[in-house]
Amino acid sequence: MEESLRTYKVVTYGCQMNVHDSERLSGLLEEAGYTKAAGDGDPDLVVFNTCAVRENADNKLYGNLGRLAPAKQANSAMQIAVGGCLAQKDRETIVRKAPWVDVVFGTHNIGHLPALLERAAIERTAQVEILDSLETFPSTLPTRRESAYAAWVAISVGCNNTCTFCIVPALRGKEEDRRPGDILAEVEALVAEGVVEVTLLGQNVNAYGSDLGDREAFGKLLRACGEIDGLERVRFTSPHPRDFTDDVIAAMAETPNVMHQLHMPLQSGSDTVLRAMRRSYRQERFLGIIEKVRAAMPDAAISTDIIVGFPGETDEDFEQTLHVVREARFANAFTFQYSKRPGTPAAEMENQIPKAVVQERYDRLIALQEEISWEENKKQVGRKLEILVAEGEGKKDDRTDRLSGRAPDNRLVHFTRPEGGVRPGDMVTVEITYAAPHHLLAEGPALGVRRTRAGDAWEKRQAAPATKPAGVMLGLPSIGVPAPLPAAPGGCG
Repeated sequence: MEESLRTYKVVTYGCQMNVHDSERLSGLLEEAGYTKAAGDGDPDLVVFNTCAVRENADNKLYGNLGRLAPAKQANSAMQIAVGGCLAQKDRETIVRKAPWVDVVFGTHNIGHLPALLERAAIERTAQVEILDSLETFPSTLPTRRESAYAAWVAISVGCNNTCTFCIVPALRGKEEDRRPGDILAEVEALVAEGVVEVTLLGQNVNAYGSDLGDREAFGKLLRACGEIDGLERVRFTSPHPRDFTDDVIAAMAETPNVMHQLHMPLQSGSDTVLRAMRRSYRQERFLGIIEKVRAAMPDAAISTDIIVGFPGETDEDFEQTLHVVREARFANAFTFQYSKRPGTPAAEMENQIPKAVVQERYDRLIALQEEISWEENKKQVGRKLEILVAEGEGKKDDRTDRLSGRAPDNRLVHFTRPEGGVRPGDMVTVEITYAAPHHLLAEGPALGVRRTRAGDAWEKRQAAPATKPAGVMLGLPSIGVPAPLPAAPGGCG
């Protein structure tokens, strides 16, 4: 075998589970001797971790594969791999449409990627391996965490729901839960490394326990996280209204390090549309959950997902969605225009809504939610909040001499850079002076700075060598948000 230092790049689309899977892929590749590519040049290996949720997901993938074709032609040693949900769905179609791809792997066998790459190089033919069930729980695989201070922890994979707009259960399989002891051991290990914030992750996170025979397992898990010394913030995403029980609300309210932040997907406010979506709750049940959460945690920030223009949605149905938005007063909402997901029942439904109608409704929803988000954010002005300093959250920070981070309820806060400097992972106490619909400002001097082990971990990571020494390679020829929540949440909650 030849020793050489090969570079890689992982391109991620879709939900937080994909983001976390990409951390696993990076860990696997670095354990196999690859190093993360720096700069804009072509790496030796490009891995696309795909999503199949949006209608144009395949167009996006094939467009990117097409742009890589000249680089691959110029350097036959370059390798391209495609994994994730779209790979699970399309299988051999990817190699037929893009024959320069070396490896296609699915959602159930990400641990096989290094071996598949080696086999593709030796046999000089594309390797397609798609398993129909999970072989090894991904959390047993090595991981390259993108953040030194915040981490995703998967507590389950798969989903037992049958929403008519969602293809995820078909691609991720039935729900499989990790043992609580394994989850807590991973969290404790992360905290020992300096992590202060953990987000528990699952396709339907609060259904955790259905595979273990304990309906209250999720609330117990939240309380157990509260016993871990040094863990300052616990979040979770995405829950489902059907499984959201009173014991979870109590665990959130009574466990000090569980944040008063909740992402609760609505999808539609119309009972008729919810029935067509095969969502197992109705408007009254959803608003009842919101009411209970606010009674237990008046300061809770609640966000949601909403789909506009689902097949058969009438003006009255849409008005019901607007009604729920007004009643629930979400801090923010991830809003989507319905698009056909190939392979889902909804894609074959009659009464698909014309694009112009969907756009008009969507614009009205956005306008209403912007107004509510701004009003809710204005209530934060004058509050003193402890902010977890983030890396890369404020696009204008360098120009404004500010830093950015997240409040306990996950609101984004831009604040004046404290004298003496702070590091990502440190905590800064500020007073909010201004509110915009999507962020808060603290324009005065910091009221306090708390240096943390997370900041130490970030500093240590920055001081580490940019590249790791080459180890034993795979014998291949050579060439070229956790940050807080990513822009698009799970979408299947």
